Amino acid sequence: MTLHVQFQTIFMMVLSGIAIGAMFDVFRVLSGKLRLPRWTIPLVDMMYWIVATILVFRLLLYSNEGQVRIFIFLGMGIGVCFYFAFLTNVVVRFTLILIRIIVALYRFIAKTVEYILIKPIIGLYRLTVIILGFLLAVAIFLYRIVLQLLYPLWRMLLWMTRPVHKYFVMPVWLKKLMGNIITIYRRLFSK
Repeated sequence: MTLHVQFQTIFMMVLSGIAIGAMFDVFRVLSGKLRLPRWTIPLVDMMYWIVATILVFRLLLYSNEGQVRIFIFLGMGIGVCFYFAFLTNVVVRFTLILIRIIVALYRFIAKTVEYILIKPIIGLYRLTVIILGFLLAVAIFLYRIVLQLLYPLWRMLLWMTRPVHKYFVMPVWLKKLMGNIITIYRRLFSK
């Protein structure tokens, strides 16, 4: 391993130490803001360590083809110490600002969808129900008027055909149907 590769490796490990510290703060702030249940904390820790391990080994593969030396741990320690000494407050504030922006953006999108899509659909549904209710009321009203106008004609038709009734035998089903129609008519118009 040449000196250039060693310096590149230690520089990458310092960067990976800084990245590990930043990820730690991001995970810590997110788990605090999301108010995760206690039983999920080991899962979040496991996820953090898996991501950190993958990051370190990817950088190690990139910088020196995956050779592990003592100065790698030294570089990671320097990076973590540098991060917690100088950059932790900046990353925590940035993460909090980013969370606020995401929450505000989510609320804005939710309100926009509510006002542009959901409320008009609900309004159209209510308008349709009102119009259909009005049309049904008008139809019932007109039906009653037509029945009242046709009832005298029906009575007159029955009176005119009374002499011929004895010659025609009405089927039983037609008698039942006429009885049902008369019953419905009396219910509708006896009020």
